[in-house]
Amino acid sequence: MSTPDRVIVRDLLCRGILGIHPEERTTPQAVVVSLTLECDTRPAAESEFIADAIDYSAVADKARALVETGRFQLVETLCDRLAAACLEDPRVAACEVSVEKPDALADAAGVGVTIRRERYAPGA
Repeated sequence: MSTPDRVIVRDLLCRGILGIHPEERTTPQAVVVSLTLECDTRPAAESEFIADAIDYSAVADKARALVETGRFQLVETLCDRLAAACLEDPRVAACEVSVEKPDALADAAGVGVTIRRERYAPGA
């Protein structure tokens, strides 16, 4: 079995409402998002048309909008919503999503959650 191709967006800095503490519910904080989308990049490589590619700029814009307009209590929930958004593109077979809060703990560079989701295949 071959390793799938991957499109990545790494360390996308966003600001959003994320957390359970009172100050986190009112003040947007730094949120760092990384996305790895498993897909077949051969059609884009052959045609050199952006329409045949996973547009990482559009993926980043969608992720940023979700972080900035959402009001999530748990990092796990944000990760799940980001993964669902990535899998809306039928060319994405699976994705890995990491969300970190760099300012959550004074003694740590960041805290966060990483998840992996695959496209549901009926009968699989």
